[in-house]
Amino acid sequence: MSKEQFLPVAYSYMYMCKAMDIKFKELFKKGHVKGTVIISSGNEATTVAMAMPFRSGQDIISIMHRDLGSHLVAGVSPFTIICQHMANEDSPTHGREGNVHYSDAAARRFPMISHLGDMLAPTVGGVWAARLNNENIFGIIPLGDGASSTGDFHESINLAAVQKVPVIFLIENNGYAYSTPVKYQYSCKQLSDRAPGYGIEGCTIDGTDAWEVYSTVCNALDKMNKDSMPRIIECMTLRLEGHAAYDNAEYVPEEEKKRNLEREPVKRTRNALQELGYQDSEILALEAEIEQLITDDIFKALQSGRPSPEKQDWSVFAPSKINQVKPFSAEKVRNLNAINSAMDYLLSENSDAVIVGQDIGVYESPFKSCKGLYKKYGPRRVFDMPVCESATAGLCLGASQVGIRPIMEFQFADFATEAVTQVGLNAGTWYFRTGLGAPAVFRLPCGGGITLGMFHSGEFDGLWSRFPGLKMFYPVTPQECFEAMVAAFYDPNPCIVFEHKLLYWGKQDSIQFDGDLSLIERPRSYTKGNDLTIVAFGAMAESALAVINKFNYSVQLWNPFILNPLKLEPIIESVRATGKLLVIQESGETAGIGDRIISIICRECFSYLKCAPLLVASPDMPVPFAKELETFYIPSQDRISMAIESMIGAKSE
Repeated sequence: MSKEQFLPVAYSYMYMCKAMDIKFKELFKKGHVKGTVIISSGNEATTVAMAMPFRSGQDIISIMHRDLGSHLVAGVSPFTIICQHMANEDSPTHGREGNVHYSDAAARRFPMISHLGDMLAPTVGGVWAARLNNENIFGIIPLGDGASSTGDFHESINLAAVQKVPVIFLIENNGYAYSTPVKYQYSCKQLSDRAPGYGIEGCTIDGTDAWEVYSTVCNALDKMNKDSMPRIIECMTLRLEGHAAYDNAEYVPEEEKKRNLEREPVKRTRNALQELGYQDSEILALEAEIEQLITDDIFKALQSGRPSPEKQDWSVFAPSKINQVKPFSAEKVRNLNAINSAMDYLLSENSDAVIVGQDIGVYESPFKSCKGLYKKYGPRRVFDMPVCESATAGLCLGASQVGIRPIMEFQFADFATEAVTQVGLNAGTWYFRTGLGAPAVFRLPCGGGITLGMFHSGEFDGLWSRFPGLKMFYPVTPQECFEAMVAAFYDPNPCIVFEHKLLYWGKQDSIQFDGDLSLIERPRSYTKGNDLTIVAFGAMAESALAVINKFNYSVQLWNPFILNPLKLEPIIESVRATGKLLVIQESGETAGIGDRIISIICRECFSYLKCAPLLVASPDMPVPFAKELETFYIPSQDRISMAIESMIGAKSE
């Protein structure tokens, strides 16, 4: 648009944004809205102008808490936003999310997460994936000066630059991160000075000048259309209120407040309209119309009911829709071959499948689980990523929203702790927040026994099981490994597949997969018996099986297979029959999921138990390095045998 076309449209949104903020403060004081009521006052020019060049429903935008104007530009009605602030039954999140946590992921406006730096990578992933599908789209991610201090800020921009993803990282620099002034956030002259370090362009502009913001964003889009490289635009904007409605901003010097008022963007844009020839009466009529619309919507929203717990869909998992896929069979396969075969099968059967990770291309991954895949499918299906686990996980989340189904390999399960927010809090809650699934597979090579020591030998099953919305598979056999990968891929939820490294080169077995996905998510039974029920995970299942076969114990050995959501019904029936429960895990006593399984089974089988359940686990300490120490650390077959005999009284004949 020309300046003459732009200003009246921008002013309408800016004035609406300001008028709504004034009403929100009033409603907050009267108790009609609660929570973190963030005010956009001083940021209207930036939040409105930056969003206007983007195509709603096509381009990808993540809207931050101080960006009310961007929601309005994207087509969200004042009524909808007011309902969200009131947390009533007509709110877009049904009262589940906070005042400013609303979006429309289906329309490619990704939801806000309060860990602001973690908002960046999903937008990068969404644009990256859409462009893989030959969509000529762009993205914009607003963030504050405070969020520019986070690790995910660096990871996401570097990832976007390396992968050539045309996203604008728009920094709204209002001088404060809550109460912390920028002098404690960075020491460079301007935040845009960081751009050359990523090999991209950056600039700093006046964020109170709506036309300058709009034209700068349009120019960046023109350039990105030619080179596909991201940009940093730093908007020197204002925050004329405290961080939220309850914050009086007493930490801001009075002189600074006076200077800021002189740059107030709504008044500045109004003056620009008058310079174009608009009469004061015309502008007043527009403002009155906007104020009446907001007033009417407030009264309408006040009539809405409160959200009913009975009417809520409390599910954290998206329902599965695919039950039957192509069968597969193979002979004399080990776990490592099964994982590799599963990925080959998925890539060949699904054009939307991609693999991402570190050293998975030409090097074929640290344990060679990706052997032959890069050569067969090429660099547009198998992607080597920078060392940025968090941003890569966020990229997978964003990609899952625009038609790409990613499989991410972490080199070691220990390294996945770098991505706890992205996987556990962001992806895990996605369905609950948006109503959309987030189909992404996260592979975690885990466990000890191969003398790699701490930081390379953990399982962390207990950690991940505490996040609602994550599905977790822990296979033991080649058949289970193949089925876990396939089930996780076709599942509409974020899934973690634990792959015990010691079992990669374990026993050979066949794979006979009939293509029926509906039967996969069930516990697996390896032995039959009457004296004891044993539940074991990963390599501990193999150790327990070896002990059982050696001494001919009459016990039932189970692998839950899917650790979240737990489906223990067959195991519960087993405990009711035997009256005894032994759980064996390699993780430390408080670090694994064994204590949770014991707790559930005790609640379900208390009257059937003949003795207290027993947990055999490693000590609550890091995995030691030396072979002798690691052997002592991990539950041995002798220790498992002693535990069994202590519960059944003697060896079975």
